[in-house]
Amino acid sequence: MSVMLTKFESKSNRVKGLAFHPTQPLLAAALHNGSVQLWNYRMGVLVDRFEEHEGPVRGVAIHPSRALLVTGGDDYKIKVWDLKPQSRRCLFTLHGHLDYVRTVQFHHEMPWILSASDDQTIRIWNSTSRHCVAILTGHSHYVMSAQFHPKDDLIVSTSMDQTVRVWDISGLRKNTPNNGPNNFETFDTFSTVKYVLEGHDRGVNWASFHPTLPLIVSAADDRTIKIWRMSETRAWEVDSCRGHFNSVSSAIFHPKHELIVSCAEDKTVRVWDLAKRTAIQTFRRENDRFWILAAHPNLNLFAAGHDGGLIVFKLERERPAFTVHGDMLYYIRDKYVRTYDFNSGSDIGLLSVRKFGSPYVPPRTVSYNPAERAVVVTISSDNGLFELSSLPTQSNGEVKDSSADGKRGSAHSAIFVARNRFAVLNKISQLIEVRDLSNSVVKTIKPPAQTNEIFYGGTACLILSSTTTVVLYDIQQQKTIAELNSPPVKYVVWNADGSLVALMSKHTITIANKNFSQNSLIHETIRIKSGAWDDAGVFIYSTLNHIKYCLPQGDHGVICTLDNPVYLTRVKGKTAHCLDRSARPRTITFDPTEYRFKLALLRNNYDEMLHIIRTSTLLGQSIIAYLQQKGFPEIALHFVQDKNTRFDLAIECGNLDVALETARAIDRPECWDRLAQQALKQGNHKIVEKAYQQTKNFDRLSFLYLATGSTEKLSKMQKIADARGDPMSRFHNALYAGDVLGRITVLRDVGLHPLAYLTAKTNGLEEEAAEILEAAGLTEADVDDVPAFGKCTLQTPSVVTPTSNFNWPSISMGESFFDRALANGHLDGDGDIPHINGNGLDSGAGASTVLDEWAKDEEPDVEEDGWELDAEAEDDEEKDVDEEFEDALEEEDLGAGAAPGVSETELWVRNSPFAAEHVAAGSFDTAMQLLSRQLGVVNFALLKPSFLSIYRSSHVYVSPIASLPPLQLHIRRNPEETSPGRVLPVAARTLSSIRTELAEGYRFVSGNKLSEAQATFRSVLLALLLMVVSSDNEAKEWRDTVTAAREYLLGVSIELERRRIAQAEPDNIRRSLELAAYFTHCQLQPQHMQIALRSAIGVFAKANNHATAAKLARRLLDLNPDPKIVAQARQRIAAGDRNPRNTVEVSYDEFTEFEICAATYTPIYKGSPSVRCPYTDAAFLPEFKGKLDPLIELTEIGATASGLPAPR
Repeated sequence: MSVMLTKFESKSNRVKGLAFHPTQPLLAAALHNGSVQLWNYRMGVLVDRFEEHEGPVRGVAIHPSRALLVTGGDDYKIKVWDLKPQSRRCLFTLHGHLDYVRTVQFHHEMPWILSASDDQTIRIWNSTSRHCVAILTGHSHYVMSAQFHPKDDLIVSTSMDQTVRVWDISGLRKNTPNNGPNNFETFDTFSTVKYVLEGHDRGVNWASFHPTLPLIVSAADDRTIKIWRMSETRAWEVDSCRGHFNSVSSAIFHPKHELIVSCAEDKTVRVWDLAKRTAIQTFRRENDRFWILAAHPNLNLFAAGHDGGLIVFKLERERPAFTVHGDMLYYIRDKYVRTYDFNSGSDIGLLSVRKFGSPYVPPRTVSYNPAERAVVVTISSDNGLFELSSLPTQSNGEVKDSSADGKRGSAHSAIFVARNRFAVLNKISQLIEVRDLSNSVVKTIKPPAQTNEIFYGGTACLILSSTTTVVLYDIQQQKTIAELNSPPVKYVVWNADGSLVALMSKHTITIANKNFSQNSLIHETIRIKSGAWDDAGVFIYSTLNHIKYCLPQGDHGVICTLDNPVYLTRVKGKTAHCLDRSARPRTITFDPTEYRFKLALLRNNYDEMLHIIRTSTLLGQSIIAYLQQKGFPEIALHFVQDKNTRFDLAIECGNLDVALETARAIDRPECWDRLAQQALKQGNHKIVEKAYQQTKNFDRLSFLYLATGSTEKLSKMQKIADARGDPMSRFHNALYAGDVLGRITVLRDVGLHPLAYLTAKTNGLEEEAAEILEAAGLTEADVDDVPAFGKCTLQTPSVVTPTSNFNWPSISMGESFFDRALANGHLDGDGDIPHINGNGLDSGAGASTVLDEWAKDEEPDVEEDGWELDAEAEDDEEKDVDEEFEDALEEEDLGAGAAPGVSETELWVRNSPFAAEHVAAGSFDTAMQLLSRQLGVVNFALLKPSFLSIYRSSHVYVSPIASLPPLQLHIRRNPEETSPGRVLPVAARTLSSIRTELAEGYRFVSGNKLSEAQATFRSVLLALLLMVVSSDNEAKEWRDTVTAAREYLLGVSIELERRRIAQAEPDNIRRSLELAAYFTHCQLQPQHMQIALRSAIGVFAKANNHATAAKLARRLLDLNPDPKIVAQARQRIAAGDRNPRNTVEVSYDEFTEFEICAATYTPIYKGSPSVRCPYTDAAFLPEFKGKLDPLIELTEIGATASGLPAPR
């Protein structure tokens, strides 16, 4: 017995024509109001509408392989449409019919369109040439339908003349007629009437071929459906199907089963048995006559058009009955209970159920009892039946039939609930019977609510599904344990340990724990088909066109897209085992990365999250939006490639480095404004400065320079304002810089002589005041009535401590697990997060390069005199500092009997072996001794500014009362510490801030600003001397940073020396070539090594040393550069192969390992004697032992040093 399962229904004007798309879930409907609708029946949405016909549209068809749609209507026109989503339009119109066009169809192979019309003709059109290629005449009344045979060169047509005609068009395929219009003489030679089928008493509305058999079915106004058989020579009527009581509109063969489906104006759709010619099922509508039927070419889907719209339906359930136990799948296919081993793939038939039910319909459910190796199967026919059968222990040649020992009964649902018990639900009587394996009723239970389905609910429990609730019911105590509100539940899936259950309805999934005390609901707009739990505890479910995941708390998403629905049976790792609609086991491989990452995030499983980040490519807006929603924008940054999204995330989580990088790439004013706001909140005025420079926000830039005390840049802003000719900006900058003469000049330039005069008078500039009066044509007597103002007290604040190179100190909120792990290159879950107190002193490299270009003034090179210090000035400053220390450390008169305790600074000196903390305590002498002993430092003059900055950063002076001396407060790194033996000063510089400065040096190298890069790398090495490390990992990072800065400083110094020689000694080509080659042996990052190699290749090629240039080019290729660079390198290699010689002999042996002397820039080959810098480990020739290291100008070469102390 067939069941009509409605899958989609739409309401519209009368539907006269229908056509399925062969591969996509699209259905075209031709309406009586002149419109053609294109529906997505799977999603239930109207995709498009075509409205160019005038009057009703009766015929519609979709091309079997191309994106084309053809329609025919009462306007006598046939229109061909493009179905591509981006260009849905009418391509062309075919004119020729003289009356209504009833049906249209594409040929399955040839570029032909078939049309039938009320002008009593059938036409065949060539869709390529857009001409009529054949006219079939012979009907004596309206031609109601015409169809191509699915394989042969035949056409079947029906007419109001009460005949069905079969036409042979094989001649049309062999010969191509004249394509000229109106050439009617040629048409009849290519098509002949093969059969004329007479038997209907009234007009025939429809006829169609059987897809495989030589049969024709026809539907007529005489209320009958006739079946005709064809042979090579004749055709005859086989039988008639009677039952409709009004005109039959359409009749078609079922594509896969021996069935006929018909529809009629009696408001019914009927299904007929082709063999017995009897009606099996009738589906009736109340008010709508049916006009058209269509069958999907591949799927078990039908569509019927009626007065009020259309319905899409299928005639039987396609979900196979299955159950899973362990590694085995038990399912029913082709009337057999089969077992499928997930591991081995073996598929064996165990039990025949072909005699179960009359007539046989595919079983609805199967439940397996592993203890007794038995199954209970249910079907929906005869108001529901169940059958209990045992499975054979081993399969042999003959498969046993379930009727042999099967125990049957009437029930709608049947499941095993214990080792020797199963429960059945009688839906009509609303009783649940618990039976034993002999099929005897042991217990009868009246369910607490109207129950439609029962499912396994755990040991001795059932899940009862009603229309609005789900009940967890204990069948032993006969009481309700829990209840949930839910739509009718169709399927229930438990996870492996029975702790979670998924309750699946038509459009919802409820994930609940075993006692229903916690649950989450997921809603889908499309039908849910099946589900299974994976080995990680995530529920994987399938819809009509997707496989999706659902996390226990309710988050869900898409895993992959399906062409056709499948039924999931098991999910393990990256493999989903499933059954397709033909009940054949399949496997689908998918990527579980996204949902496993979300599950790890939900469970705080940081190790797995980090592993996923490193080993996969999680991309897409969904994962980014998810992390933002869950409050992890900093983790989302690891996945984002889109620059705009990356910028938004960086601003959201306050990551200024990434925000600056992406703002540069986007380079839009609104991005720079947002970056400036965020950087200003964090006190990173260097980034604020860059943002204001990019947006040319001069006013804010000037005020920023005032706030940071950058007087030099304020003077540059004055020059910029002069160049721009903006008087207000000139006045502001002069005011900020304390330039009285500048203010007077601006006021005079804009004609405000009174203000200029008062400004000069109040600042004591009598000469300028007299000039202003003279320029205005006035004398002192003319202004004697002007009130006398006192001397102006407006002065710019003096800069006590320069802060233009300092960003505000900030306290880290604690690095996340990801930041630490990704920075360290390994998992470090147990390491302490160091207390970071700020970004330190920053690099000091000039950040105003953009403004320098605007101001058009050149600054002297930093390296020329930046390291020369005035000795007298140092002496004066040292005296001042010494006095300051003496004042700060001077003991007060504490009174009789009172003894001073140990000062905070003395505790710092006692507790720490690091020089930086001795400097913070003001003990410069011990700090110098430590630096000399640990790292061989002998020249402390360069460290003086750092010493003073660290000391000042570690102390705060507060004046509570003006008449009392200020209180000195010592800033601790660990203020919560109470033990005197553990207190330590704040860390003025951190490794992260120094690495930021190192990155600035890298950018200078990339930008070919080598002098600035040299100064920056020296500054980095100087700052690293005064670092405090708190862990072994940090000590290793410190040493790696020292090595990197040394290599870059050495390489940059070598390149600067080469450029000096090229300019000062142009004839010394040999030395220039050697230095270029040595530069390529410094340990640089790949992008900078490419720069060094390309530079060296150019130098060697210019000197005609083609052999060495080719060798360097091969090294360049190993770095995988850009294709353009690769092409240049290959050209250089080819030149070297053609001319493998060197014009200039140089001292450079690339095959022998060597280091470069940091003083002479010459190689020290392996095995040769050398001495080293105790701090940077740079190599020198032996004659430099005991001398000052020329690379950093701090340490004694070859001095004995103990190294950095162990972390505390």
